[in-house]
Amino acid sequence: MEIEVNSGKLARALNVVSRVASSGKTTLPILNNVLIRVDSGKVTLTTTNLDMAVVDYLPVSDSKDGVITVPARLLAEFSSNLPKGKTVKVKTEGLKVTLESGKYRSTLNGVVADDFPELPEIDEVKMVRFKMSVDEFKNGVTEAMIASSNDMTRPALTGVFFSTIEGSLHAAATDGYRLAERKLIDRVESEVKVIVPASSLSEVMRSLSDEVEEIEILFDETQVRFRFGEIEITSKLIDGSYPDYRQIIPKEIEATIIVDKAELMRATKLAALFAREVGGTIVLEAKTATGTFSVASVANEFGENSSEIETEVTKDERMTLNSRFLIDAINALEEDKVRLEFPGKTLPIIVRNAKSDNYTHIIMPLKS
Repeated sequence: MEIEVNSGKLARALNVVSRVASSGKTTLPILNNVLIRVDSGKVTLTTTNLDMAVVDYLPVSDSKDGVITVPARLLAEFSSNLPKGKTVKVKTEGLKVTLESGKYRSTLNGVVADDFPELPEIDEVKMVRFKMSVDEFKNGVTEAMIASSNDMTRPALTGVFFSTIEGSLHAAATDGYRLAERKLIDRVESEVKVIVPASSLSEVMRSLSDEVEEIEILFDETQVRFRFGEIEITSKLIDGSYPDYRQIIPKEIEATIIVDKAELMRATKLAALFAREVGGTIVLEAKTATGTFSVASVANEFGENSSEIETEVTKDERMTLNSRFLIDAINALEEDKVRLEFPGKTLPIIVRNAKSDNYTHIIMPLKS
């Protein structure tokens, strides 16, 4: 096997694929390696941890067919320290892999590719596929994923639920205390209901570069494939049923408050400073008498805090929330104004952009 490639392109590709290679604790040491395959001028770099696989199609200037695996992290770190914009020659002699770039030369011990796991076959003809801009994907998935759970005893909640609702593609996540739903694509023809691991989505987000403008998402019954630029990331889906989360979205609203996003964030962060010793508990209160909306901390041994925002108030409301959840929700909003919807004292508060309904964030109240 032999290839000649730009050092920058090699380093960038290895940086993407090496993150998925398992740590040294794996019982399958070959999962620490990257599979380098050259076939008829097409060069692929592949890593897998058995739950997820990354393939990068590496553009090269010259090549000879062959296949081998080498330690992914070592190869990535070596490549990233080479001079940028230079040509790197990678060739094998037996199980020895030699890399040369100008006066820099290194030899790595390779491993035969026979034991590298076969990647699952995917029938792309039968897969359900969607295309969207990278910006919309990143914004939408990020806004939904912040509400996903880390509790591995409830695996379905550790993922993001992709589903078609009334002809639109949505992404939703919940940890039982909050819920976030974002409309990704307004009109679609295909139906889908799948749970994608949040860890896989995080890897996709890290792998997206500024040069890529569009992403293709392909689903089958057990896997999802993300294709963008020269990269493909394939992940297992989470096996299980997702809660019927739309049942908890309140249908009736008692009061709506519109406030400036920056002001609300500042008031919430100030209250959160004083709420550290009480589990982040803060109190939101709308007062018709003064025409103000306040964010306050609960009094404790360190003191208390209250900030008021002038706004139109049509009904007195009071709710106790977790400050971190509210900060996360505010951060996810794209507009300068925030719409807070109060459905009732014992029901969750709804946080939305003031004008758009494409994102819904629900936070369960705490017992006051």
